[in-house]
Amino acid sequence: MSRRKRKRRSKGRGGSRVRRQGIPWAWALGAVGVALGGLLVWAVVQALTAPPVFLPPTDVVGHIESVPPDHVLDEPMSIPVQKHMLEHADGNGPPGVVINYNCQDYDCEPGMVERLAEIVQEYPEFVYLAPLPNMTAKLAITRVGAIETFDTFDENTEAAMRAFIERRR
Repeated sequence: MSRRKRKRRSKGRGGSRVRRQGIPWAWALGAVGVALGGLLVWAVVQALTAPPVFLPPTDVVGHIESVPPDHVLDEPMSIPVQKHMLEHADGNGPPGVVINYNCQDYDCEPGMVERLAEIVQEYPEFVYLAPLPNMTAKLAITRVGAIETFDTFDENTEAAMRAFIERRR
């Protein structure tokens, strides 16, 4: 083949014989799409298989105009009543604080409920104590817009609960 024919042939293909290097864009976009799809599937599986989180409320939406019989309860306080106590203790008082415990699913220390009742008695006008079975924490203390949870009960927990109550004032 003569030089002329070779030159013409190369010019006939666009004049340049530079070959593109690297992964073509279509393959790169496909790989990103597959990765994002896999991430989405993983997130959905996690959401469907993770145990539901059940904690006491921190808002007052859906409350009912009812008050519990006492500030220290042996039976669970309904969620709508808890919300009402967060709004205003005793139905017309200042915003309340509710301490919930779950000794059904957690091992509670001996005397824990009695010590929690003592904390409630220090703030008789607005703090409540009630069990909350199936809660995903051993202890939870709530006020409107705030919650703290604990899986142990000791002096540090008591101090943290008192500080939480004092911040409400």
